[in-house]
Amino acid sequence: MTGERAVRVRAGVRAWLRRVGPDTLAARVALVTVAVAVVAVLVTGLVSVGLVRQAAQVQARAALARQANVARQIIDADRPRSVGRAVRALRDEGQNIRVARVLPNGTVRGDPLARRAVAARPYPGTGTDASYRVRVDGRVVYVEVRALSTGGSLVLAQPEANAARLVASVVRRTLFAAAVGLAVAVLAGLLLAWRLAAPLKRASAAAQLLGSGRRDVRVPPGGPAEVAEVADSLNALGDALASSEERQREFLLSVSHELRTPLTAIKGFAEALADGVTTDDAAARRAGGTIRAEADRLGRLVADLLDLARLGADDFRIEPAPVDLVELLRHAADVWSARCEAVGVRFAAELHDRSLPVVTDAARMRQVVDGLAENALRVTPAGRPIVFAARAEAGWALVEVRDGGPGLTEADLAVAFDRSVLYERYRGVRRVGTGVGLALVHGLVTRLGGTPSAGHAPEGGARFSVRIPLA
Repeated sequence: MTGERAVRVRAGVRAWLRRVGPDTLAARVALVTVAVAVVAVLVTGLVSVGLVRQAAQVQARAALARQANVARQIIDADRPRSVGRAVRALRDEGQNIRVARVLPNGTVRGDPLARRAVAARPYPGTGTDASYRVRVDGRVVYVEVRALSTGGSLVLAQPEANAARLVASVVRRTLFAAAVGLAVAVLAGLLLAWRLAAPLKRASAAAQLLGSGRRDVRVPPGGPAEVAEVADSLNALGDALASSEERQREFLLSVSHELRTPLTAIKGFAEALADGVTTDDAAARRAGGTIRAEADRLGRLVADLLDLARLGADDFRIEPAPVDLVELLRHAADVWSARCEAVGVRFAAELHDRSLPVVTDAARMRQVVDGLAENALRVTPAGRPIVFAARAEAGWALVEVRDGGPGLTEADLAVAFDRSVLYERYRGVRRVGTGVGLALVHGLVTRLGGTPSAGHAPEGGARFSVRIPLA
């Protein structure tokens, strides 16, 4: 059963790897974590083996030195049987310790390996202890020499292979622990890759649905904080797209209504002329005047729509040049004072006593002023004022168009430049335009490098301001 489970696990892992592919985030995270784990295990193993080998060598030499001290104590305490008993005791340790004795006359008796170890290095002399390592017959041998009170010395020799066996045992245990750690690291890497990839896959699927036109798609936030932020951003994008498309639908409805009104008038008078209903010259002239006025209104609406659509395009032309805003407003005031007088609206101009030089597109700036004035004249009743103002303010040139109309609420000011919002809010309540004018003003001023704003006018109505950096 265990073998079958292992086969199923391996098959599942292979299938998962085929599904995620080598170029996916999950595969790359898994590969990186596995590679880091392998490198860490290799470095740890190499360092550990070196440290264990060094520690084993030090421990083996220290143990041999202790054995030599114990053997000397035994020999010095029990001289008649000392050497034989010491040799038997050392052999019983099972550590492959070889024993020899150097007689006072320099003769060496005992184990051949110990005798060769003494011969491989000059003898330190009677009455002297020594500790060293030599190479005998191609093997490294640890040697401990202890002077005896009876004369001569005791020699203990041990091949380094004993320490190597200890190292091999420790290395096996270290490698086993490293293999376990590597397996855990691999599983952790796969788990991390899945944890990262799963919410990203959900976000990717949601983005594709949003791209196909679905607006009710939402991604449940999950995973790490950064991945959860992606889900939140996609949800916010879905809300923004739904709101934008709803506003576009409302805008299209309002524009179609505004287009239908002049078209209906033009069609009606044109049919009257074509059918011969309008026969006298005075009626024909009135019909022609009405058709021309409605055609002009239709042309302005179409031009505003085109400008609004092209604001974000690269081919929208801005031709900056030195302009005196005071002179520009003075020319605009000549036109709008006559238009205000024709409908009984009082007009005033509060212009700066000196020039206000800026670098901007004069035609576009005049389009902004005319748009704001058109908006003000539409809502200002007879007898109430419209004011053009221009002044310098902290490095900026400030242009204002104020009116004495019904004004705007605080809620209106926050959305005054949003396309068709005020149109929908006040349609049927007061005279409104197409919902395009103020949005076009905002886009033009922004492209000119200025800042538009809306507020309350001291004349009781609305105040629309434009700030342009002074040259």
